[in-house]
Amino acid sequence: FPAGGTSDIMARLVADALAKELGQQFIVDNVGGAGGTIGTLRGAKAAPDGYTLMQTGVGQNAVAHGLDAKLGYNSLHDFVHLAQVHSGPNVLVVNAATPFTSFKELVDYVRQNPGKLNYGYTHAASGHMAMELLKQRASECPKGVKECNGFFLVGIPYRGGGPMMQDLLGGQIPLMFINQDVALPHVKAGKLRALAVTSAQRNPLYPDVPTIAESGFAGFQALSWSGISAIKGTPQPIVDKLEAALRKVMTSPEIKQRLESVGFVVPQPGAKAYSEFVKSEIDLWTQVIRTAGIKPE
Repeated sequence: FPAGGTSDIMARLVADALAKELGQQFIVDNVGGAGGTIGTLRGAKAAPDGYTLMQTGVGQNAVAHGLDAKLGYNSLHDFVHLAQVHSGPNVLVVNAATPFTSFKELVDYVRQNPGKLNYGYTHAASGHMAMELLKQRASECPKGVKECNGFFLVGIPYRGGGPMMQDLLGGQIPLMFINQDVALPHVKAGKLRALAVTSAQRNPLYPDVPTIAESGFAGFQALSWSGISAIKGTPQPIVDKLEAALRKVMTSPEIKQRLESVGFVVPQPGAKAYSEFVKSEIDLWTQVIRTAGIKPE
């Protein structure tokens, strides 16, 4: 990914901490393009000697597999997933000038007025996936009901989160899903209204904002996340050393405080937990993308 975004910030946070822990200099190599898949493919072909680590994440290591069967890498087999670094929800936000003051009001309006409300999205980003999952879940008829209006909004594509946020603040689009850390200053300033978060539990930065799961869609979860992975074939003693270092780093009070201060959740540490999580995310988003009929750009 390019420098400056959440992925880059997380990579540098871990690189600095690992450098101190292992006494080795870490160089962060930003390889932008194609939602992270260009850099991921390059990493998959690196020498498996422990000196190249990958920042893996939801876009390039889960969503991408649902979009393109010929990525050139397999996220379950070409990497050794060492540790998840961060996990955070998307927040469903509306422009403060809209009449919606609760998630239920928005859902009721869309069901009664299909196709009359627009939303912004960046192709294949976590916010795009969160909306697709919501549309699919909200379109399901209640038990015993044979026919219902569905849940149809018109998506407006953007090439990046910056322009999309500008249009939301300017009133050109009424709503979107966006990462919790990006939304927070605008919500605090009263320019945006947060209606729901996509994590299983409420977020500490948004204590009064309900989860979608508690708002009638049990089990709903759509997260932004990243982690650190080695290349397949890396010798086991090196894998063990790197995993131990990452476990120590990710459970340190300093890292915990820095992540939680911007609304991220410190994930369960260790390679086993991260490997299982990556598989579950591939399964989830491949199914959502297949159902929605989303194609690569």
